[in-house]
Amino acid sequence: MPLHIALEMAKKKSFDLVEVAPTAVPPVCRMMDYGKFKYEQAKKEREMRKSQKTSILREIRLRPKIGDHDFEAKTRSVRKLLLDGDKVKITIMFRGREITHADLGWRLLEKMMESLKGSVSIEKQPMMEGSRMFMILTPLASQQTKAATAQPVKSSVGQPVKAAANQPAKAKEEKEGKVKESANA
Repeated sequence: MPLHIALEMAKKKSFDLVEVAPTAVPPVCRMMDYGKFKYEQAKKEREMRKSQKTSILREIRLRPKIGDHDFEAKTRSVRKLLLDGDKVKITIMFRGREITHADLGWRLLEKMMESLKGSVSIEKQPMMEGSRMFMILTPLASQQTKAATAQPVKSSVGQPVKAAANQPAKAKEEKEGKVKESANA
């Protein structure tokens, strides 16, 4: 179809004439509302960005002379961050002459790895950088998928309740059972 006829048809229908495949012989054009098309495309991009999970590097700082309870609290916060899908940088900060006992930092990082065993992988091995020792941990792929799946909801009694998807089906079955019982009586 000649270009001027296609332009007239598009104008009559209040559409734009958009060239889809300029390299084809003859070039391929489409009649569409270009503004609406661009809006829908931007909307799809926003939705795609929303669904993406960006991995954030979070840092937990420790001292070599940390108490047992404080260490356990830091371990719980590291576990929580890893379950959220974030990477965690564990930093041991040495002050003054503490740097001469870098082995305390190594033992502390080993203790942290031992307490998180099975749920993490080491992205960067422990290393010294100035007066700080650090290592970077990442969650295992299986841990991320477990966190993403729905967990069972607990009732006020404390017993797990079946998933919400199964509840309507059960309610329907119970109603049908009651109707059958009343019909039999």
